[in-house]
Amino acid sequence: MARPQGTLFGLNLMEKAGVGKKLQEAKDYFRWRRKFAPQLRQFKDKHRGEDCFIIGNGPSLKHMDLTPLQERHTFGQNKIFLLFDKVDLNLSYLVSVNKLVIEQSAREFEAMKCPVFLSYTAANGVVAEQPNIQRLHTLNLWSFYEDITQPICEGNTVTYVSLQIAYYMGFSRVFLIGVDHSFKQSGQSHETQVYKGDDENHFHPDYFKGQQWQLADVYGSEVSYHLANYFYKKDGRQIFDATLGGKLDVFPKISFEEAVRLSKKK
Repeated sequence: MARPQGTLFGLNLMEKAGVGKKLQEAKDYFRWRRKFAPQLRQFKDKHRGEDCFIIGNGPSLKHMDLTPLQERHTFGQNKIFLLFDKVDLNLSYLVSVNKLVIEQSAREFEAMKCPVFLSYTAANGVVAEQPNIQRLHTLNLWSFYEDITQPICEGNTVTYVSLQIAYYMGFSRVFLIGVDHSFKQSGQSHETQVYKGDDENHFHPDYFKGQQWQLADVYGSEVSYHLANYFYKKDGRQIFDATLGGKLDVFPKISFEEAVRLSKKK
C-alpha cells in the first residue's frame, strides 16, 4: 500500500522533534535501506498458500501441549526461548521489536538457528550482524504494510509485526495462540516499570522478573488487529484466534486442537 501522507523514508515529518534527531533518523534509514532491506526480499511469497502459527507469550501457553507445532510453520516472539526447556518448538522464525526485550535477549537472539527479525533501530549496536539476524525498519505511521522491504509499523504489539511479515511471506492462514490480551498492570500504556515478583503476564515467571518492561497498550493493539484483519480478508486470507481462554475479540475463535487439524504441515 502507499505510504501515508506525512511520511518520508519512514519518518513522520509532522511530528515535532529536533532537527538533529530527524537527520539521524534519516541517516539510519538510508543505511538500513542500502544494507538490510535487500536481504528481506528473499522472504517474498516464500510460503505462498501455506499456514502458520504466531505464538504470543501469554500465560495460557503453560496449559497447552505445543508439540504438534514442531511440524508447522511457526513465528516465536520476544522471549519465547524461555519455553525451550519444556518443548522443542522447531521454530521457523522469531520476531522482536521492543528495545528493552532486544537488550535483555541479544545473546539468545544471536544463538537462534532460525531467522530472527528485529527492529533495526532497537537492535543497532546491540545485536551482532550475522546471517540469521534480519532487520526491519519499524518507524512508519500507523497502518498495515504489505511490503517489509519498506518501513512498517509496530502497531503497539510484536504480534502485529509478525502478521505483516507473514503477509509478505504469502501465508494464507494464520493461527494465533498465546495472545491472551490480558495484563495485570497499573500505569499508563507504554510506561516503563521494573517488574517486581514473578511475572504473571507471561508464560514464564522470570520473563520480566526484576527487569524493565513497558506496560501493554491493550486498546492500541486492538486497533492494529482490526487493521490486520481487514487487509488479510481483503486479499482472501484468514486470521484465526486459537488462544486458550484469550480475551481478544477481533478474529474468529477456534480451539487449538481444531487449528492443528486444519493447518497444513511444513
